[in-house]
Amino acid sequence: MNLGAFSMSLSVKDLEKSVAFYKSLGFTQIAGSMDENWAMMRNGKTAIGLFHGMFDGNMLTFNPGWAAEEEPVEDFTDVRAIQGMLEASGLSMKQRTDPDGTGPAFISLEDPDGNEVFIDQHLSQPD
Repeated sequence: MNLGAFSMSLSVKDLEKSVAFYKSLGFTQIAGSMDENWAMMRNGKTAIGLFHGMFDGNMLTFNPGWAAEEEPVEDFTDVRAIQGMLEASGLSMKQRTDPDGTGPAFISLEDPDGNEVFIDQHLSQPD
């Protein structure tokens, strides 16, 4: 099972201050908008998402269909198939998606320590 690109999603108190802080560590902003309360930052192959007021706590985030360099990949495991495999292995979802749906969707679950794992597919499977 390929979960796609990985990033850490951080819930921040002040987006502007957080962006400035991570820029001082050598990150550059590659996506997002202050007006929309989020920013994606990259330093080499490391990506972090900064989100203000969108969720509580920090999350491990995976994006099926994306390579680490924000490039779509042609062949990827659909989030609904990932959900089925995870549930078949005995894991429970915190948030499920319609297994019969198509296109962009997301699921989430918690690891044994309560850390949220967010699997967020932005792309549709190619025809």
